[in-house]
Amino acid sequence: MLAAARGVPGVDVNDLYGSYPDFAIDVEAEQERLRRASLVVLVHPIQWYSMPALQKLWLDDVLAYGWAYGPGGTALQGKDLWLAATTGSPESSYHPQGYHRYFFDAFLPPYEQTAALCGMRFLPPLIFHGARSASEADVASHVETFAQRLGSYPDWPEMDEIEACVACPVPESDRPADPDDIGKTVGKAFHAAMTRGLSVATADKVA
Repeated sequence: MLAAARGVPGVDVNDLYGSYPDFAIDVEAEQERLRRASLVVLVHPIQWYSMPALQKLWLDDVLAYGWAYGPGGTALQGKDLWLAATTGSPESSYHPQGYHRYFFDAFLPPYEQTAALCGMRFLPPLIFHGARSASEADVASHVETFAQRLGSYPDWPEMDEIEACVACPVPESDRPADPDDIGKTVGKAFHAAMTRGLSVATADKVA
């Protein structure tokens, strides 16, 4: 699918595991990529009902408070987010009577809310089920559909029916603390808990 995306004019493809094998993400470079884009596409296999670790780290680091969401965080507002994912299991397994117990749509809210928090429109995802056992013909058909959709954006038939998303406001009182402050707070809490624990243990021994 990456090869197909690279063949679509105007598409900037970024293989995260190829770009950041050490997981040290260049946040400024990634944010600049997002600034230039009107459509952001997440392409990955579903792993434990979510995204791979590096994709999650990318979201954590790049979609920063004050840049992607929260006061002043308007860099992504008005853009579109599209998920193109694969599952190893067949679609029939994503059913209340199947071993995944839920329809696949039940695992989409984190993606939808990520888009909403950033003021992005979440487009209907493209999911390829049963990739592990799919035939070459089925894989080729899916890749062709992916490339066609990517190349025809934004002229999708359903686009007019998808409402623009208004960003969810995050009050400054909920602003994430500085990492150093978090470390200090956790350290103090741990020390206090250990002190209480030792006091109780000592008291028990004395008693």
